[in-house]
Amino acid sequence: MAIVSFTRLQTIPGDPSRIWAFFVNPLNLPLITPPSLRFETLTDLTLSPQNIYPGQLIEYRLRPFPLITVRWVTEIMLVTEGSCFVDEQRRGPYRSWHHEHHFRPAPGGVGVEMTDVVHYEIPFGWIGMAANALFVRRQVDGIFDYRFREIERLFPAAAL
Repeated sequence: MAIVSFTRLQTIPGDPSRIWAFFVNPLNLPLITPPSLRFETLTDLTLSPQNIYPGQLIEYRLRPFPLITVRWVTEIMLVTEGSCFVDEQRRGPYRSWHHEHHFRPAPGGVGVEMTDVVHYEIPFGWIGMAANALFVRRQVDGIFDYRFREIERLFPAAAL
């Protein structure tokens, strides 16, 4: 089974500490997830610290396709304050999912350059690869495209 990898880059204007605080608060994930996925956090995050931490397990429910509901459990593997965090799927629709979120000062010193590095594997061998080619990759790209637009909306350049 082949591992699919991609990288997304986005420059986010604003105060780096405010941007970091937004992304390490798991309560904000629904704000940058397409409503069509009916994304729901099942873990009671009111009982844990506001920011993610290594070893934290977070369970979600989402609907990637009509009539198909999936539970997804991610584990926060690494948090390097102000610069990086990594989550991995422990249970969910993929054979594996590894997502790195990197933050560094934006060129020109205004805001943050955020880089997402994602590696995933689809189950079911050649059938999974065909599904990836036909619709899964397109859906993943659509989710990250939506996220890009919502981040632009939440952190407008004019707000500087």
